[in-house]
Amino acid sequence: MKQRLIAAAALLLMAVLPALSQKSFYDFTVETIDGGQFSFADLKGKKVIIVNTASKCGNTPQYKDLELLYKAYKSKVVIIGFPANNFMNQEPGTNAEIQEFCDSKYGVTFPMMAKISVKGNDMSPLYKWLTSKSANGVLDSDVSWNFQKYLIDENGNLVGYFKPAVKPLSDEVVRWVTKGQFTQEK
Repeated sequence: MKQRLIAAAALLLMAVLPALSQKSFYDFTVETIDGGQFSFADLKGKKVIIVNTASKCGNTPQYKDLELLYKAYKSKVVIIGFPANNFMNQEPGTNAEIQEFCDSKYGVTFPMMAKISVKGNDMSPLYKWLTSKSANGVLDSDVSWNFQKYLIDENGNLVGYFKPAVKPLSDEVVRWVTKGQFTQEK
């Protein structure tokens, strides 16, 4: 009887430990574009859109609509930009140059983080979490291009993502921000 109890406890522990050691969205702290620290724990209770950005991309004008979305729904959603140079060298600048570009060209006020990698061997830990079902518990994905938008609900759960071509002010993005309705496109 004692051996069965020990075996059952060991099996339960093996099932529970991976979930307990799983990193949650709120465990991340990242570097801001100006060198500060930004704790995702401060985002509890808010919807979040994580978007990889680039200054020299056909999608770069989405900065304007991301800013409009942020201003219109600031009480409902936080947009966080992560400059990345993973696609055809479309974000070659330094953090200071990227910040100047965002400020002067688009008047960006939503939080911008330090430049990272969103693909490959040097992928940031956050993007490893966003793109791996074994880490996020929801889905596997690949970042296909600049301005892919990952959606995090008020409880820190990954909901899904919008492909780069989906505009920030599109009906489907606004529907998710305002009503929490989302269907993952394949």
